[in-house]
Amino acid sequence: MDSIGDGRHHPSMDIWQLLMVTGVFMLAGGVKGVTGMGLPTVAMSLLGLWMSPVQAASMLVVPSLATNVAQCRGPHLRQLAARLWPGWVAIAIVTVAAPGFGATGSTPSATHWLGAILIAYGAWGLWRPVLPDFSTRSSWLSMVAGAATGVVTAFTAVFVLPWVAYLQSLRLGKDEMVQALGLSFTVATLALAVRVQASAAQWGWSRYGALTVCLALAGAFAGLKLGERLRVRLAGPAFQRVLFLVFITLGVANLVRAG
Repeated sequence: MDSIGDGRHHPSMDIWQLLMVTGVFMLAGGVKGVTGMGLPTVAMSLLGLWMSPVQAASMLVVPSLATNVAQCRGPHLRQLAARLWPGWVAIAIVTVAAPGFGATGSTPSATHWLGAILIAYGAWGLWRPVLPDFSTRSSWLSMVAGAATGVVTAFTAVFVLPWVAYLQSLRLGKDEMVQALGLSFTVATLALAVRVQASAAQWGWSRYGALTVCLALAGAFAGLKLGERLRVRLAGPAFQRVLFLVFITLGVANLVRAG
């Protein structure tokens, strides 16, 4: 099984694996550059095809955090914090404390969960249901969405569902949405970092080390810059449909890999 803390099969990376990791983060950064989100989802879905989710998550933390920082800036911090802080607290606590991603011998495995979440996210994106308007509801509703997102993050290191859907239901303006995503993903990434660090001694961080993280970070920023340049050409319904179809395909591939 592939669950965080399982240190049985972690061979040292060779040059080809390092190149593959760099390529994955370039692609993930490119998607984020075009859409403003998606780096963790793309990276986890691809890395999960040949390594355990905890290994993938360990490489994800620094690039995700670094590329989210810019999105945190903006004039809406006070309003967003007043509405979303219960959800941010719930995301952080549940991500760190929930069983599953990190529990040895968990059934189904983390790879099963990752595959299922990718399929669900892809299907939701293709369906694009009309969400109810929660903009006038109590901000404490964000705690429920945050707790659910924390559970998903704890099992898969992917933190788009159901949090992104909840943010969309708040009918935020474009700039507010970008800043809300940056702030929320930063909270989720920091919580994920705590969780990964808690298991680092069990799976051997030293086998990957700073080189892998630096390559992942460089790849993510290179892809991000390229994606930003291509945003006008690629951003749109057609690109998003293809992306969600890819998530479904990768979800199926992860389920097949998990057996």
